[in-house]
Amino acid sequence: MKKTNLDIDQPSLKLWFLIHRTRDVFANCEDKIFGKYGLTTEQFSVLVTMKYLGDSVRVTDLARGLERSTNSVSMIVDRMTKIGLVRRIRDKTDRRVVRVVMTEKGAKAVKPATVVGLEFIQKAVSPLSAEDRRTLINLLEKVKYEALKQLSPKIDIEEVRRNDITNQPDLVKRVRQYVSAPGEEAKSRAGQKRTRK
Repeated sequence: MKKTNLDIDQPSLKLWFLIHRTRDVFANCEDKIFGKYGLTTEQFSVLVTMKYLGDSVRVTDLARGLERSTNSVSMIVDRMTKIGLVRRIRDKTDRRVVRVVMTEKGAKAVKPATVVGLEFIQKAVSPLSAEDRRTLINLLEKVKYEALKQLSPKIDIEEVRRNDITNQPDLVKRVRQYVSAPGEEAKSRAGQKRTRK
C-alpha cells in the first residue's frame, strides 16, 4: 500500500462528513415526504425537472438537467415507465429520437409533492438569514464546481453554470406558476398591483 502525505485539517474533514450527513438527512426527509405521494426522491427529481424542461423531453436533456449520466437517468425512467409515472414516445419528426412524457399519474403525484417539498426546504433553512442563504448558495456552488472539475478536468464550468436549472432567471416564476392553483397566480399579481398603488 502506497503511503501518502496528506495534510488533513480538522475543518476539511468535518466538512467532508457534514456534507455527506446533510445530504443523507435531506434524502431521508425527502423520501418520507415524497413517499406519501408514491414517489422516491429520484422519481420526484425526474418529474420536477420534466416540469421545468417541458412536456416532452429526451433522456439526454433530463440527464443534463439532473447533472447525472444518461445511463443512470435512463434506468430511472425505465422503472418509472413500469409503474406508470412516465411513458416513452417516438419523436414525430425524427423517429430515431425517443422522448419521455409525464403521465396523468405522474402529474397528480408531483404537484402536491412539490408544494410539500418547498415547505420542507423553507423550514430547513429558516434559521438562516437571507444573507446567510446567499452565502451558503455561493459556497456550495464553489464546492460543487470544484468537485465537478475533479470528476472531469476538461469540463467547461461556465457552460455548466449556464445550463444549471438553479441559475435560470425564471426559475421562481415557473415554480410559482406550476404549484399555484389555476387563477391563484393572477390573483397574486392583482394583489401586488393594489399594494403598490
